[in-house]
Amino acid sequence: MSTLEPLAAPSPVAVVVMGVSGSGKSTVGAALAKQLGVAFRDADEFHPAANVAKMSAGTPLTDEDRWPWLDAIGAALAEAGRAGRGIVVGCSALKRVYRDRLRAAAHRPLVFVHLTGSHATLAQRMHTRKGHFMPASLLDSQLATLEPPSPDEGAITVSVEEPIPRVVDAVLPQLAGRTATAAVR
Repeated sequence: MSTLEPLAAPSPVAVVVMGVSGSGKSTVGAALAKQLGVAFRDADEFHPAANVAKMSAGTPLTDEDRWPWLDAIGAALAEAGRAGRGIVVGCSALKRVYRDRLRAAAHRPLVFVHLTGSHATLAQRMHTRKGHFMPASLLDSQLATLEPPSPDEGAITVSVEEPIPRVVDAVLPQLAGRTATAAVR
């Protein structure tokens, strides 16, 4: 008979699907959440009205605009963790400091999935989507702000040049086991 204690169950998955506007965070995130059997939340639902108005007018957000928004997203990630639930959130998380703030607020391991694509693909997606407040004119601002995840962040990077099912299929095997070993930073 072994005297070793049983291993703790891995924490429920907490994934942040990140990237610039038009990269497919909502579409990929929702499809990924469905495959994982967890809830999906779109970070856009956490923006205060002032942020939406600013972006709708073609004005990029400042860091000061983003802090309360990131804290609200982090709180939702933390709440899901306290409830023992997995979650996938679609959030731009363009800078390392934003991802660090999400990690700190979430109080649980996070796995970032960074969606990438060519400028032409992203612009085309932004021009053809309907009912979104983010104008295509802000794509260059988002690309200029983007700090791709560093190797030490352990992010999964995947191109969105493929159809959504292929993108999700590329993420799933890389995600396996990450939640059990991811560190809260």
